[in-house]
Amino acid sequence: MQRKLWIILALVLVVPGLMTMVSCATKSGGQQTETTTAAPSEAPATPTASEADTAAAERAKTMARSQFLNEHVPYAFDSAALSPLAQDILKRKAAWLNDNADKVAVIEGHCDERGTLEYNLALGERRAESARAYLIDLGISSSRLTTTSYGEERPLDARSNEEAWAKNRRSQFVMK
Repeated sequence: MQRKLWIILALVLVVPGLMTMVSCATKSGGQQTETTTAAPSEAPATPTASEADTAAAERAKTMARSQFLNEHVPYAFDSAALSPLAQDILKRKAAWLNDNADKVAVIEGHCDERGTLEYNLALGERRAESARAYLIDLGISSSRLTTTSYGEERPLDARSNEEAWAKNRRSQFVMK
């Protein structure tokens, strides 16, 4: 019986307290806020459909540029030959370059750490040149593409294992 009394007493005291707290939470600093209607010139501007389309187009353009710069062309060990995957990547890069006719790109050739410095510089140059030649075959003007080789000097992954070496065997694009 006493337990029921305590429960009823707690409910009688706690529930109204909770209701008061909830109703006070909607007030700002204990004061009610006035609702006013702003004049049309003061209303926050909502983007029009054409502005939203323009913003979406800009985001898409930025994402496409980012993909162009960040998608690397992979190579097999000790090779400058373009795999089917590398050719697909270069086709996407050619499409981007066609859509951005004012852009000029530098193709950087990179290698893993195995091999001599001189050998890797030469291999990096062959890799960059093979990517350039493929893009020229796809219709990109040779005047818009230059090459350079960094050999093993700029690894993406500094570890010494097959996973890291595979990441480092690449051609990478930068904008001039």
